[in-house]
Amino acid sequence: MRVHIVDPSAYTPPYDHALCAALGAAGAEVELITSRPPYGEAPAPDGYQRRELFYGLAHRRPLAGPRGRAQTALKLAEHVPEMLRYRHLAARADIVHFQWLTVQPLDVHLLPRPRPRPRLVATAHDVLPREPRRGQRAAQRRLYERVDAVVVHTRHGADRLIELGLDPQRVHVIPHGVLRPWEHARVGGSTPVGAATRQLAAELPAELRDAQGPVVLFFGLWRPYKGIDLLLHAWRGIEGAQLWIVGMPRMDTAPLVARAPAGVRFLPRFVSDPELGALMRRASLVVLPYREIDQSGVAFSALGAGAPLLLSNVGGFPEIAATGAARTFRAGDTRELHAALARLLADPPALGEMAAAARAAAAANGGPFSWNAIARAHLALYERLLE
Repeated sequence: MRVHIVDPSAYTPPYDHALCAALGAAGAEVELITSRPPYGEAPAPDGYQRRELFYGLAHRRPLAGPRGRAQTALKLAEHVPEMLRYRHLAARADIVHFQWLTVQPLDVHLLPRPRPRPRLVATAHDVLPREPRRGQRAAQRRLYERVDAVVVHTRHGADRLIELGLDPQRVHVIPHGVLRPWEHARVGGSTPVGAATRQLAAELPAELRDAQGPVVLFFGLWRPYKGIDLLLHAWRGIEGAQLWIVGMPRMDTAPLVARAPAGVRFLPRFVSDPELGALMRRASLVVLPYREIDQSGVAFSALGAGAPLLLSNVGGFPEIAATGAARTFRAGDTRELHAALARLLADPPALGEMAAAARAAAAANGGPFSWNAIARAHLALYERLLE
């Protein structure tokens, strides 16, 4: 079976790498069609081929800061001819599986045309855009209607798609897999799917190496829906620990810094994969106070590091909590978040039990979020479509 995994923007290189490697290990002939990552480096292919077809000019070099208007305009100019170019390549595949399509009003007209193959699959990492541009939501729904199957990571996401009017027979729940991008950060090497976490020479970011005592970590792009403001409010009165807010800003950070209580440290920059691994291992607790979400790659990176999680009860987060690796609180409730933070920081045995549950959920053999199981689920879907 020839499978193309297509991610034009290289939005989630660790996810793409893990999925392609798992499918390749399961016997599929896999090619990742993507672009150079705008931040950091791509993992070395492991059991699959990688082709950088998209955004050769816009992604010419990794960025150190936020994307500018010029780069966005350049990507848009490159997008249409490169999608049309990919149409010809798609004829070589049995399955074309899109991970992200970023210009939905155009992409709905640029998809490959099956005659009778390839069959088209799309993963709805975000069921609908949370910060949509004009017409983007309607266009994304039309995209879902054009493909043969839509993969979602949670039952919550599947229910939302069905409420939008999609045929339930075309909606398939396959969990998000555990992520360990720091395992693939070595020059000239990669880690087989399901291997145990390797001891890397990664260190904490230099700005944070002097920290003592427990650490609560928020990591990821800083966006309004992620509830950083709620977390800062809930942190007031927490003593004996530090709160680290780490990641690339996608919003005005001045109000956040101005209202930060004692014990909060900000690191507003891109963090390399080795640094991320060190951050996750250093954290006593990873907290994601999102206002809304379907599922989060950050949460699955925490699971990959065996870190306990404190999550708002939105989207698919309760499904992670059902494994025992996370506790949840009512989204937007800063009092409940404060109480949960204080309770967990005062209970190291509970944190230890949650960490053990995280490791079990991520285990290669039997873990619900292992890539071995996820690859089998994808291949079973592909085979049904080809029948």
